[in-house]
Amino acid sequence: MMKLGLSPAAAGLLRALLARAGVDRDRILLSAYQSFDWQSLTFVGERHEIEFRIPGPDSSSLAARLTEGLTEAEFSIPGQIVADISMQKPATANADGSTTLHLEALTIAE
Repeated sequence: MMKLGLSPAAAGLLRALLARAGVDRDRILLSAYQSFDWQSLTFVGERHEIEFRIPGPDSSSLAARLTEGLTEAEFSIPGQIVADISMQKPATANADGSTTLHLEALTIAE
């Protein structure tokens, strides 16, 4: 089995997002995940681009639950602060009944 090489910030953000949905982890599929180092004059962190695919007839309601109030959400990730998180583009309804979400986030080391 192939393992993804996620940084501690990326892994923590992924766990927090999946927990936010309040369903079994196998209901939300990780389609793509990229993290890029980021820094300013005073902060160091990572920029994350995440794509989820949610299968099933209730995919749109599950997607809404995951993204509702996302920009104001508080996340508990050890050693990290989620400085910014948002939808990269609107949710996509697929022909098979699934929904695709594109998120982007910025985490900063505490």
